[in-house]
Amino acid sequence: MAANRFHGRYEDTGRVCEHPTCREAGEFRAPGWRSSSFDGPGDYRWFCLEHVREFNAGYDWFEGMSAEEILEAQSPGAGWATGSRAFSSTAGVDGLPRWADFDDPLDAIGARAHGIKSRVRREAEMAKDGRFAPKEARALETMGLGLDTDRRRLRRRYSELVRRYHPDRNGGDRSHEDRLRRVVEAYQLLRKSTAIT
Repeated sequence: MAANRFHGRYEDTGRVCEHPTCREAGEFRAPGWRSSSFDGPGDYRWFCLEHVREFNAGYDWFEGMSAEEILEAQSPGAGWATGSRAFSSTAGVDGLPRWADFDDPLDAIGARAHGIKSRVRREAEMAKDGRFAPKEARALETMGLGLDTDRRRLRRRYSELVRRYHPDRNGGDRSHEDRLRRVVEAYQLLRKSTAIT
């Protein structure tokens, strides 16, 4: 089923137009009952040319959105507001270097690749060590700790990360709450671990 890129026609689909009174070939797709989301692409409805034009003329893109959401979606910079983690002010807190730390972009790329390889190597060492369950190994990674961690070091690192991510320490900024939640969950798991002395 190849799309004709010039006018959106999908020829030879074998579908019939979904308009209740039409029996023409359904060669044009329109948004279906379920829209695209994190779970995958949405459903499509298939119409003939006449009925897809009718559908599109009455389609409300902004249905269910508030006035603020509509205004934001219509702004020229819509979609550009999200920043890359590597360029954010909190980049580097997960053990990988920040882009801003380098003058040469190739040095930054190399350092980040090295950081990712190091993380994978540490995870493999933890799995091979056998003292830590996979969940505990992931929790150690979340905390930025290695196999030689003891309870005192765990508590100190936990305290450091909570101070770093807590909204009260960031002027009320709640953008790090998810990271803080993961740190708290990792600490709760590790403090009960028998592998840490």
